[in-house]
Amino acid sequence: MKIQEAMSIYEKLDILSDAAKYDVACTSSGIDRKGDGKHMGNTVAKGICHSFSADGRCISLLKILFTNECVFDCKYCINRCSNDVPRASFTPEEVCTLTMEFYRRNYIEGLFLSSGILHNPVYTMELLYQTLYKLRNECQFQGYIHVKAIPGAPQELIDRTGLLADRMSINLELPTSESLKKLAPHKSRRTILTPMRQIQNRMEQNRQELMVYRQAPRFVPAGQSTQMIIGATPENDFEIVSVAESLYQKFQLKRVFYSAFVQVNEDSELPALPGGPPLLREHRLYQADWLMRFYGFQASELLSAKRPNFNVFLDPKCDWALSHLEQFPVEVTRAPYQTLLRVPGIGVKSAQRIVKARRYGALSFGDLKKMGVVLKRALYFITCGGRMMYPVKIEEDYIMRNLLSVKERLPFDLEHYHQLNLFDDCGVAR
Repeated sequence: MKIQEAMSIYEKLDILSDAAKYDVACTSSGIDRKGDGKHMGNTVAKGICHSFSADGRCISLLKILFTNECVFDCKYCINRCSNDVPRASFTPEEVCTLTMEFYRRNYIEGLFLSSGILHNPVYTMELLYQTLYKLRNECQFQGYIHVKAIPGAPQELIDRTGLLADRMSINLELPTSESLKKLAPHKSRRTILTPMRQIQNRMEQNRQELMVYRQAPRFVPAGQSTQMIIGATPENDFEIVSVAESLYQKFQLKRVFYSAFVQVNEDSELPALPGGPPLLREHRLYQADWLMRFYGFQASELLSAKRPNFNVFLDPKCDWALSHLEQFPVEVTRAPYQTLLRVPGIGVKSAQRIVKARRYGALSFGDLKKMGVVLKRALYFITCGGRMMYPVKIEEDYIMRNLLSVKERLPFDLEHYHQLNLFDDCGVAR
């Protein structure tokens, strides 16, 4: 196995942790696995202890590339083969050493491992498999591991890796095959979707095995995810959320991640971004994604061919409600659960609390506030006991003005886009 070893492990870490910062398809939740008391680590479904950088990225995992060497020349990627950047590659033993030592120091709770394509997909996937095998069987690491599956690798190799990982992901890269052909001509939609389908089928097969043999090894128990780059190509928001909806329906993905395009290369095929990465657009897409996953919305309800992009000033749920005022106000003491979910200011937990609490007595606006309802939004769309909280007009312009007067709290500073380095000592969101 020919891997560069002239650098120290920490010199490699500096290069390969920085090279991984544009890959956002990582999450540190989704699976329970208790340690056995003898070996290292465990995983909790509610999410391992993590903090977030100013742009919202999770930094609780050791997030690295195995290598930033790559045979592909994707126009948007800092690690493309035509770029003159410092290159480095770990060995499986070095990744194991870093993971175990960082875990012992309580810096991390798990590993997110991606990679450029070293020589070819088969060779690269074999190295990732060897790394996970050593972590699980030689280091006895039982913590969370998220690994990237490499399109073009044989199914058997992906299957073996999936028995060692908690989550696997395959980046869709760009929303449409036309955009992929334009900016990443060495990749194709077919080579990306084929292993995604294979992972889905293997997960279903594993579920059937576990029904018969409870002690059978689990295959990717936290599911699979993917990532799309937003703003590098001309697709509108409606096209993007429609693609995401299709992926959820056809492949039962756990998450679709959206990554605002960051211009790291000079190329005539890439758009100019005088205002910087489209972070607010990324935020709106995540809000819409949440509505589709947990609130029962469909992409065609949120946007259409005639109105293809999200409102910059309002979150998608408020924007939808203003376009459907004929459905409001909603009487919270009688409305079905699915109707409550469509009210701005009422989330999944608060809707569940309302449904449960109203069985035992009358509700007041004070009760709703205690249940987590954001009344500064909801008051225009609900009645409680037949009356509104204040005398308000159910008119689009009136409600719009009042909603805009309440500044939305965004999860990042739009003026500062950077991912927190593992060694940075700066403030993180709490």
